[in-house]
Amino acid sequence: MRICSLLPSATEIVFSLGLGDHLVAVTHECDYPAEARRLPIVTRTAIAEGGSSKDIDHHVNQAAHTGSSIYALDQALIERLDPDLILTQELCEVCAVSSDTARAAVQRLPGERTILSLGPSTIEGILQTIEHVGAAAGVPERASAVVEAMKERIGRVAATAATAPIRPRVFAMEWLDPPYTAGHWVPEMVRLAGGLDALGREGAFSYETTWPVIAKWDPEVLVLMPCSFHLDRTLEELSRLDLPDEWRRLTAVQSGRVYAVDSAAYFSRSGPRAAAGLEILGEIIHPELFRRTSPPDAWQSVR
Repeated sequence: MRICSLLPSATEIVFSLGLGDHLVAVTHECDYPAEARRLPIVTRTAIAEGGSSKDIDHHVNQAAHTGSSIYALDQALIERLDPDLILTQELCEVCAVSSDTARAAVQRLPGERTILSLGPSTIEGILQTIEHVGAAAGVPERASAVVEAMKERIGRVAATAATAPIRPRVFAMEWLDPPYTAGHWVPEMVRLAGGLDALGREGAFSYETTWPVIAKWDPEVLVLMPCSFHLDRTLEELSRLDLPDEWRRLTAVQSGRVYAVDSAAYFSRSGPRAAAGLEILGEIIHPELFRRTSPPDAWQSVR
């Protein structure tokens, strides 16, 4: 089987199923595991590398307004690599190549191909996605093993967090400028980790909010997780933001409970490392219950 992955989470799923040798193509954002970086890249983005949150948001909104895509496929390379299973997504056109774009590319290939479009919006959906990839690749038993291991980790965090006497107010911030709430599975993760995020909507898209709204919620724990940003980029972006007065008045800021995380690794991608993301939230929200076991580059306190 020759597999083409058009989103980073699918690449991680394929490797978790022991099928890395079957991957023939990945995206420009597929950076985990390290072996993925050595594979042919069949996508590119129109967004300039290193752009600020505000610049990226403007570019994405402009593309949506004009009906254009921020991603492009290398059709010639796909034809040469000749995949028979293509993994794409239908959840978010900002996050990766859309399923419509992938189908248009595959229609130009001779013979029959299998396109599996992934679109989980909840933790259960992530688990089902892994099973769907396993079934399409002919290794359902491997997928079941990965899912059971994830369920055990998720259940362990939820059970421990349930013993907490309080549930602090949390704001998981999916974009910094302008501010966005977290969406899809992240609000659910906050709840399972023992926090309360009234601004996020479980299983729904993130949405733009305002600093007065955030200030009214007044989170006791603020988690910075810009979509697809690694920790170092989040810290860099934060350092150049002109933060409003509302920021300084937040309980989380005044009490030193602001944290930046590696969102690209643990929160933006609907793959096996979502279980680790839940464990990270447990460490952040309830340090009295969870001993830190995540690596140093997974998250850090922001002073």
